[in-house]
Amino acid sequence: MAFPAKFSALNALELTDEARRTLTRIIRVAFPHPQIPDGPYERMAEKIVTEAQESTWFRVALTQGLSTIDSMTEEHFLDLSDERALAVLKRITDLEFFGFIRRTTVLNFYDDPEVWKMFGYEGESFSKGGYIDRGFNDLNWLPDPRIDECGEDLPEVGPLPYEIAQTAPARVQPTSEETEEEPVDDLFKGTDKVEGAKTL
Repeated sequence: MAFPAKFSALNALELTDEARRTLTRIIRVAFPHPQIPDGPYERMAEKIVTEAQESTWFRVALTQGLSTIDSMTEEHFLDLSDERALAVLKRITDLEFFGFIRRTTVLNFYDDPEVWKMFGYEGESFSKGGYIDRGFNDLNWLPDPRIDECGEDLPEVGPLPYEIAQTAPARVQPTSEETEEEPVDDLFKGTDKVEGAKTL
């Protein structure tokens, strides 16, 4: 496994095959989907390596994290069961090394078309003419809709037993007395006039 070099020009991240397998295993344990083959996980590991190339900090964090994860158990991380490997990852959840892997995976792993296929998602539909004529409801992995409630058939919903008025009720017009405006002088009845105030 390569360690960060003193000069930035030589600071390219080059991982051994074992380090790449460890990174792939970390992703699979953190995002377990038994039905998904190794391909998407391996591509995700490559994506993380590529992202780490853009930052010296992440290159250092990734390199050191992968080199020290084996020291957390007596066994090699690649040889641990899924349960024990997950326990190791739970111990490093607060480390920047694991946070970088988790963030990058969340943002990119589920954009893989092979992952879409395993989940029954067909991808965007605009370029294929939309979903309507392509079986928009053919996701056979969804459960059948429930058609009864508490073991009894749902009641039939039919027409209402009364008619609904088709016209809106007539608007009530205000009386002539309500529409008459009070003279302006009447508005000030009963109020004290301020001495010395000028009338406009």
